[in-house]
Amino acid sequence: MKILFEWLLSILAAFLLLQTLFYKFSGSDESVYIFTQVGMEPWGRYASGIVELLAGVLLLSQKYRAYGAILGLGVISGALFFHLTSLGIEVLGDDGRLFYYALTVFISCLLLLIMRKKDIPLIGQRF
Repeated sequence: MKILFEWLLSILAAFLLLQTLFYKFSGSDESVYIFTQVGMEPWGRYASGIVELLAGVLLLSQKYRAYGAILGLGVISGALFFHLTSLGIEVLGDDGRLFYYALTVFISCLLLLIMRKKDIPLIGQRF
């Protein structure tokens, strides 16, 4: 059951991270708006897209899942920070969809790290 739950969390987080890449890399209006608002357009949009791509791929690998969860948690923490400080929960009339997706990724990656705490680099062996 634990393995199934871990896979479900991994697939959910990876799907949410990977499905936004088209918008980031194609320069969709919403994505450009978001990164302009936080003063990180275009470099922040591309950098976060690359990190999200790497995190999404690593989350789908059992061997490297902890690394994917760490990257996912890091990049999505930035997204949540900007939602809570400068963007707001609702962006361009999306009813908070992007914020709730980010929250889902955050919780999924956090749970995966808790489940895989022994695999966390440098500190995992102390658990």
